[in-house]
Amino acid sequence: MGLSVLITGASGMVGKGILLECLEDNRISEVVTISRRSINLLHPKHKEIIVKNFELIDKDTFSKWQFDGCFFCLGVSSVGLSKKRYYSLTYDLTINFARALLVQNRKVVFCYVSGKGTNSDESGNSSSWSAVKGKTENHLLAMPFRAAFMFRPGFIQPMKGIKSRTLLYNIGIKLFMPFVPFVKKIMPNSLVTSIDMGKAMINCVLYGYHKGILESIDINRLAAKKPVQH
Repeated sequence: MGLSVLITGASGMVGKGILLECLEDNRISEVVTISRRSINLLHPKHKEIIVKNFELIDKDTFSKWQFDGCFFCLGVSSVGLSKKRYYSLTYDLTINFARALLVQNRKVVFCYVSGKGTNSDESGNSSSWSAVKGKTENHLLAMPFRAAFMFRPGFIQPMKGIKSRTLLYNIGIKLFMPFVPFVKKIMPNSLVTSIDMGKAMINCVLYGYHKGILESIDINRLAAKKPVQH
């Protein structure tokens, strides 16, 4: 029997990339996405949970499920949001989700997509995006999951035809792509691909990692880890 994993944000660039890797990996037998509306994906491994409001998720949402891994790829930009609303959608929503999941899933490995520049010590402006992300990370790391890992990628290169829902990001990627081979040559761990993100999360569930906060260099190393031969 293979692994069962839960993915949030599967309609976004990062979440979709991780979803594709999970569907293609023979070590995973069940991939469950949770979203406000169907992602309209027909695949023998895929199941979905539909919720009207992520902020109201409770223990009953997961009462019938047992997961090995949760890949939390849901997130919002602080641009255009009030500090209170960004805090609610980043910290409150994530921690409420994690608490609800833990009721029936204490053996799960929780992987959270954070961001480069996150402030772990929560110092400085407590309402800045980096401090809010840092507080969210710290709380997740302290929760009684089997393990928790915070992913802090810098630039993520989408693969397999994936595009961001953010127009400016797509434009930036298009402009940056000619320089990717050069950047990889001189700074090989300054960026990751959507494939690397997916493989690294799967390997976190299977093998773990020696630290809880993963920068781009850690993500690339973990993505390259080869399956154990039996």
